[in-house]
Amino acid sequence: MKRADETPRRDAPRDASRDPWRALVNVAQIPDGGLHREIEADANARAIIAESAGLRDISSARAAFDLAHLSGGRVHVAGRVQAKVGQTCVVTLEPMENDLDEAIDLIFAPPEQIPTLAHLIEEAAGSDTEIPDPPEPIMDGMIDLGRLATDALLLGIDPYPRKPGAVFELPEIPPDPEDHPFAALKVLKPDADSPNRKKPGKD
Repeated sequence: MKRADETPRRDAPRDASRDPWRALVNVAQIPDGGLHREIEADANARAIIAESAGLRDISSARAAFDLAHLSGGRVHVAGRVQAKVGQTCVVTLEPMENDLDEAIDLIFAPPEQIPTLAHLIEEAAGSDTEIPDPPEPIMDGMIDLGRLATDALLLGIDPYPRKPGAVFELPEIPPDPEDHPFAALKVLKPDADSPNRKKPGKD
């Protein structure tokens, strides 16, 4: 997964039309031994995500997650999303496909704990200890795995895709015969046929 500061925050409500891939998990129903979930986006969800990301298409998108309870009502969510996306090569402008494989590793916490945990992370920033990622809020007792997968997929898209071996070459410009070190001197040199040119031996 990307760095926490690159990951879209999920603490604000989002229009349902922006979340076509949904897979809700009730935190209270996660067994003590943990929960494994595998999800796959249908054709409609893939089409909406592709359009929002400016992709030609998304031919497949699936994800697998493992959820486990932590102390204080927090939940650890780890997994990965894999997708095949259709793009256009920025060099050849030909259609191409890219395979995405993005890891996800996040901690979710009850919303009331977020300010306190965020403060502890800010304090850790001034020390030599490794700074953990800020937790994500558990909204209404639910974690939306589809939204997690969508965000990871979008972050994994190459904004400048190019086919293997494609190299951008500048067009060759023929050399200008006037573009040489003595071009300026040619302008200053008097023309032999000029009537104003003084002939040798005359004042």
